[in-house]
Amino acid sequence: MTPESPQTAQDFALMAFHGAPIALVMTERRVIRSCNLTFARLLGYRIDDLIGQSFRIFYGSDEEFEGIRDIGLTTLRETGQYTDERLVRHRAGHSLWCRFRASTLVPDAPLDRIVMSFARIHEGGPVSLSKRERQVLELMNRRLTSKEIAACLGLSARTVDDVRGRLIKRFGVRRAADILGLLGGRS
Repeated sequence: MTPESPQTAQDFALMAFHGAPIALVMTERRVIRSCNLTFARLLGYRIDDLIGQSFRIFYGSDEEFEGIRDIGLTTLRETGQYTDERLVRHRAGHSLWCRFRASTLVPDAPLDRIVMSFARIHEGGPVSLSKRERQVLELMNRRLTSKEIAACLGLSARTVDDVRGRLIKRFGVRRAADILGLLGGRS
């Protein structure tokens, strides 16, 4: 630091937040209050486009947005942190497979104020999936069987198997489990 350019700790913290190489966002009750440029760019927006927006814009439907809300809520209450992998919607309409990490600032009411990070874990081209494919893939990621996925979605196991078959063909893999490895860098 030079006398010509005095910086406060707050200035440095703000520079670190906005210059971070990982996508960071802070929400209050699922509404974006602050985000860095990396987060905005990851999802195809400008920062100004996102401030004040509901996180709903990153999900394909109201049902998907509401369904994902409670996942990890108990863990957030108990530990203050939660991590998973999920699909989020880019402004252009395709999905991104991301590692999601959350830290609540209000453990008794975890959704009141959360700091989150997102890191893209599938470096291939855009993932364009139907609503049903996204639902099945999200539940596959939670290690549910076709029968369990069918029960969650009110479908037959055969329908779930058909969706899994389409995903296998689209991603050019031999097994449905290989899709998660491909998208998540796991084998």
